[in-house]
Amino acid sequence: MKFPALFFLLLLTSMYLSLAQGSYGDCCLGYVVGMRVSAKRNIESYRMQETDGDCNKRAVVFLMKKRPSQARQRTVCANPDKPWVQHLMAGVDQRMAAQN
Repeated sequence: MKFPALFFLLLLTSMYLSLAQGSYGDCCLGYVVGMRVSAKRNIESYRMQETDGDCNKRAVVFLMKKRPSQARQRTVCANPDKPWVQHLMAGVDQRMAAQN
């Protein structure tokens, strides 16, 4: 009788630990106020961050061109409601359409 109870307790503990870890994605915690012209030219693509799941702030995440010396691709978070951000998104969309 003790073995099944111990086994059940061990199973619940391992399930709890796996759920407690969660999955914290790469979330934007704030926005940039603006971007330099040289930085705007280095935008490779973008993705939308919605408030569902792990992230609690809606944002546009611009992915910058990766330099050989960088370990990771740099990202810049911006407010999707700002006109300059929408203009940048439209420019990236046009550039992507022209490449295809």
